[in-house]
Amino acid sequence: MLKLNDKNAVRLVLVLAALLAAGGTHAQGLGNSPYSRLGLGEYYANTGGVRQEGMGGVGLAAPNAVNVNDLNPALLYYTARTTFEGGYVGQYKTVKNAVASSRTGSGTLGYLALSVPLARRWAASVGLRPLSSVDYNTTTTSAVEGSPNDQVLKLRQGSGGVSRAYLAQGVHVARDLNLGVTAAYVFGTVDETTGTSILFSNGAATQNIVDRRHIHYSAFDFRAGLHYRHKITKDLRLNMAGVYSFQSNLGARRMSTQEQQDANGAATSSMQIEDLTGRVVEPALAQAGLSLDNDKNWSASLDVAQQQWSKFTSFGTVDTPLRNTLRVGVGGEFTPDPGSVEHYFQRVNYRLGVNVAQMPYQPAGQTLYDRSISWGFGFPLPTATPLEATTFSLAFTYGMRGNTNYVTSGNGASNVQENYVKMTFGVTLNNRWFIKRRLQ
Repeated sequence: MLKLNDKNAVRLVLVLAALLAAGGTHAQGLGNSPYSRLGLGEYYANTGGVRQEGMGGVGLAAPNAVNVNDLNPALLYYTARTTFEGGYVGQYKTVKNAVASSRTGSGTLGYLALSVPLARRWAASVGLRPLSSVDYNTTTTSAVEGSPNDQVLKLRQGSGGVSRAYLAQGVHVARDLNLGVTAAYVFGTVDETTGTSILFSNGAATQNIVDRRHIHYSAFDFRAGLHYRHKITKDLRLNMAGVYSFQSNLGARRMSTQEQQDANGAATSSMQIEDLTGRVVEPALAQAGLSLDNDKNWSASLDVAQQQWSKFTSFGTVDTPLRNTLRVGVGGEFTPDPGSVEHYFQRVNYRLGVNVAQMPYQPAGQTLYDRSISWGFGFPLPTATPLEATTFSLAFTYGMRGNTNYVTSGNGASNVQENYVKMTFGVTLNNRWFIKRRLQ
């Protein structure tokens, strides 16, 4: 009979409590990002946890027995022990256009995940991850039409995001072939404020109008994955994988109000102008990956992904047309000697990767890119035993999103460029919770 001892039962309760407590939160932004005003916000494509972050967001076809393998649910088959993993993400960035720049940064809980081997050919995981975040604060000025000496000051602010609480399962169905599925509950809220002030040159009182919009999202989405692993030579394995995240229609409720304020910012009137229920399309995402490894201490991966942002609509309309995107990443990891006893750094995992992704926004037909290079480390604690082990991981990413090219000549408007440095800190706990007792 399989039994769960008292010590591990307490751990299970604590892990589940952490997941439930985190479920009450939503995705938080990582500093001002003007691009998060469009679509669902800054969208987090399926790029995995701290291990994959250090490899440029790749690893769709790279099995691993230490970390939670929910980048591709089919990889859950390789879960050797009960594994809990959590990550914290911090980011510092410079946001600029052709004439001005600012610096910003923030940190937030990245993700929580728990995977458990249920049988010899079957494993499952539960977790919580952000799907998108909205975090922007922009100010623009323009002349009043027909009165060039008067100015319109417009302030736009947004915060919030959407998260996924998921259950994933992976099964070994035949020789070399694994399949997996993920079902997730998607939820979150976004608050946006647009303040408009008219500054009169003749000294008349300033007129302020503030529009507030609150959107709540909730729905289910689904993902399917497969993984094929084949032995090419004695020391070389080929892995192929594919993941498809199905298009989902997110149920949404949008409530809008408008306030008029005096020059001191005190509200003089307020009214609700909208309370609307509708649908927001979360576009489908197709991913494919290749990986080579020696089943011992190194692996190299190539991942590609395509997302159908041209099908995005919000409440049946398209505010800003978006384009389909393509992302390509290359990366790998190397452990000099996983079994070394005398030299600790021979047991450390070293990771490196690069990633290039199109952005769904094309101002005046210009294609914008997000380019980044990543590196990372996995530090196993020296106290590891066959029953339990702990690994601390770090991943760093330096990237550039967008550019400062002028949208059109003559009007002075330019694109926005974000230069960012992101760090992910992860903790992975492996433990043999279920042990078969034998009578001596």
